[in-house]
Amino acid sequence: MIRNLVIVFIVVSVGFSCRESVDTSQLEQYNGPMRITTDMEVFRSDSATVRIKLTAGKQLVFNNQDMEFPEGIQIQFYDVDGKLTSTIRADKAYYDNKTKLYRGEGDVRVHNIEKGDKLNTEELFWNERKEIIFTEKFFTIEKADETLIKGTGLESDQSFSNYTLYNIVDSRLPIQEEEQ
Repeated sequence: MIRNLVIVFIVVSVGFSCRESVDTSQLEQYNGPMRITTDMEVFRSDSATVRIKLTAGKQLVFNNQDMEFPEGIQIQFYDVDGKLTSTIRADKAYYDNKTKLYRGEGDVRVHNIEKGDKLNTEELFWNERKEIIFTEKFFTIEKADETLIKGTGLESDQSFSNYTLYNIVDSRLPIQEEEQ
């Protein structure tokens, strides 16, 4: 019996001593996307009426619920009657789960369809909870009456109907011809 225990002890000892050392770099935590969605459409509704439609060619969702939209994003806003009122489009976008903010970057465009006003900037944030958009970057606004406004920093409701401009650097107003 003791002989059998000694043999078992020797076999177990040899087994542990022959074990290869583990490369701990192979055990690092994976930080890449946990889910990838292509050609996505997300609808948000209120009282059975679509209020927001979000579309993207690709969505990457990470472990902390942050999201990336590497192929761009388009957000459409609808009024209570289901009529399209405004759109936001960006070349690339991110969603920060901690701050609950969407951030569009690259060529970012906002279009108020009802008023005809258009905003162009290189970075724009959308706070879905507060229903506002804002930027601290340079922007250009083209109004339907051909007014052109350039500046840095603005805040607006998400429909781009009512906005506050913080630093206007240039503007051009159309010339009104007098009737004779």
